[in-house]
Amino acid sequence: MAMAALRREGRRFVVSLASSAPITARSSISSEEPCLFGVRSISTQIVRNRMKSVKNIQKITKAMKMVAASKLRGVQTKTEKSRGLWQPFVALLGDNLNVDVKKNVVITVTSDKGLCGGINSTSVKVSKALTKIYSGPEKETKYVILGEKGKAQLVRDSKNSIELTVTEWQKNPLNYTQVAVLADDILKNVEFDALRIVFNKFHSVVSFPPTVSTILSPEVVEKESEAGGRLGDLDLYEIEGGETKSEVLQNLAEFQFSCVLFNAVLENGCSELGARMSAMDSSSKNAGEMLDRLTLTYNRTRQASITTELIEIISGASALEG
Repeated sequence: MAMAALRREGRRFVVSLASSAPITARSSISSEEPCLFGVRSISTQIVRNRMKSVKNIQKITKAMKMVAASKLRGVQTKTEKSRGLWQPFVALLGDNLNVDVKKNVVITVTSDKGLCGGINSTSVKVSKALTKIYSGPEKETKYVILGEKGKAQLVRDSKNSIELTVTEWQKNPLNYTQVAVLADDILKNVEFDALRIVFNKFHSVVSFPPTVSTILSPEVVEKESEAGGRLGDLDLYEIEGGETKSEVLQNLAEFQFSCVLFNAVLENGCSELGARMSAMDSSSKNAGEMLDRLTLTYNRTRQASITTELIEIISGASALEG
């Protein structure tokens, strides 16, 4: 009641001043007053709109984290099962990064979508490092890029070295048949002595180190075998069907490449989902912290506005009494 009385007295005081002052003075007071109240209302409204947008962003990041977590369970099961496909080939055909050949092809496995931390940048950096290592006189290194993000980064400074790009290949859940067709296209369109597949190997939701797998061409494996190496040594195996050693190595190399590529794609997909979960969790926490700061700013601004109005009312009442 006392506050209401003070407000009424303040209004009467302002009206009495306006009626007794000249017309010019009354017009100046009426033009300044809305400006002051307008500034106060706009400042709080801006903060309120910002708080609303941050809340919406937080809802989106939480939803994306939940979607990534639900997808990760199924992909992780397929990835663990695919690891047994390529491991038997290591003893027979090898997986050695130090093999020196003339034609190297670096296959960079990345994602088509972002918001998954720095896994794509890591794969691109490793691919560029491999290119520097294997470059030299009478040597040639080319890129085969899987994924839109890897293409966007490598096309800036290595456009002439890109032999083949494949994008939008992760729209549907991948199976071995689709990856085998992709591997067949790469083998038909790219000449190589060694394929270096760069991908992120999934260990856990927070651990996915970059990994490189090497697939040698049948010709290189046969040369290594003839030189007395352990690669391509088929003497311990019984070959049926009347195929020659070169034909058997050709078939084994193609099958090895499709199996390793299938595992690399699944490993990288798991790593992408794990990285997206971590990134969206961090984004949700940052949005919550920003929302707390904006709430504090909004309360302080609103409190300052109310305090200023009370001071004006009390000052007007005091002047009226005086």
